[in-house]
Amino acid sequence: MDSPNTLILDHFFPTDVLKITEVIETEKIVIHMKSVSRFCICPKCHQTLEHSHGTYIRKVQDLPILGKNVQLRIKAHEYLCKNAACPVITVAETFNGFLNANRRMTQRCEDFICMLAMETSCEGCARICQAMNLHISGDSVIRFLTERYEAQPVPVCGETIGIDDFAFKKRNRYGTVIVDETTHKPVAILNGRDSNTLKAWLQQNKQVKRITRDRAGAYASAIGEILPDAMQIADRFHLHQNLLEAIQNALKSAVPADIKIPIDQIPADFQSPEENQTAKEESKKK
Repeated sequence: MDSPNTLILDHFFPTDVLKITEVIETEKIVIHMKSVSRFCICPKCHQTLEHSHGTYIRKVQDLPILGKNVQLRIKAHEYLCKNAACPVITVAETFNGFLNANRRMTQRCEDFICMLAMETSCEGCARICQAMNLHISGDSVIRFLTERYEAQPVPVCGETIGIDDFAFKKRNRYGTVIVDETTHKPVAILNGRDSNTLKAWLQQNKQVKRITRDRAGAYASAIGEILPDAMQIADRFHLHQNLLEAIQNALKSAVPADIKIPIDQIPADFQSPEENQTAKEESKKK
């Protein structure tokens, strides 16, 4: 019977497909495991494979335990796909989302790294992981984030969108962000802020009927050419900006920039700032 003070490692792994056979602790923790599954799903034809082709050892990194690096040595199966129309011949088994194909880290380990990178930076994340005895480089962190970004489904926008430009690097490189007005989430980030960039995106999204934009002529011409029936709406910020500019121009034309005060209207006891400073210095000397 297990002691209530004993940490049972089996509880942290999918016991329906993996079984721990040995744990070796030195400067790191090596956990030997073997697969107990009896079938696998082909990733191409999605058929259930039950004919085992052989076994091999997968060396995988997991989350650290009490500051020690954890390495898994998993004896996994390879299965034969007998579907003649399938391009895959052998399939390495995965373990219910715990470990995916061709990965050197467990899924939970990758999740932690990606979350940390989003809150810090890729290089900062790599340095923190190294301090935790989780071995990874900044380039690998970038690869994880890129793979997850590319695996996301293409966002679909509704009939109303907002368009505005932004700077990747001020005075150097600009882009265009497109936001769905219903969800208030970005649906596309375009490289550039000219009309050709926006035209290519509008060609693929002709369901758009209402567009909120700034007063840029490039956006107006692109929308008018691709979606001539779409309603173009000036956003609130630029309406306020245009109103402020009109008020400033009106004040400049009505109120002179310099207001001269006649000498005869200056009080007799008026002192200039220079005279005030001179009087203070003389009083200090006394």
